[in-house]
Amino acid sequence: MKEILTHINGVPIHRNFVENIPYNPHLKILLKQKRKAGILGEVLFWKKVRARTFHNIDFDRQRIIGNYIVDFYVKTLGLIIEIDGSSHDEKQIYDGIRQEYLESLGLTIFRITDFDVRKNIDVVMKDLECFIIEHFGTTPSSKIP
Repeated sequence: MKEILTHINGVPIHRNFVENIPYNPHLKILLKQKRKAGILGEVLFWKKVRARTFHNIDFDRQRIIGNYIVDFYVKTLGLIIEIDGSSHDEKQIYDGIRQEYLESLGLTIFRITDFDVRKNIDVVMKDLECFIIEHFGTTPSSKIP
């Protein structure tokens, strides 16, 4: 049985640490630029999760994984949170290739829109709780006898 990381709504959430995540050091310069850009949806989401304020879960902002920079990453769950703004409207093929690569590493992706983060942050946080429970939680009915 995997180690319990936290509990959400009484449901134990199990660690899902993914090892050997590739890292491209050449992206470090872009990382700094992206952080300084201060995209509103990302800033609002970060205020909700930084310093373990969301169920004591540690989130990283702007994390390099392979040749990509993801918006948020939870190392202990192997969970990526992507906030899609208008820049993603014309990038469905690129996003699909990117998502396929990230999932091939054993990572799980939770996508939300920048609009929802800006206008419905409380709903987004509830949706994230449900997503984490669904993918990393163990409820009494899902236990194997």
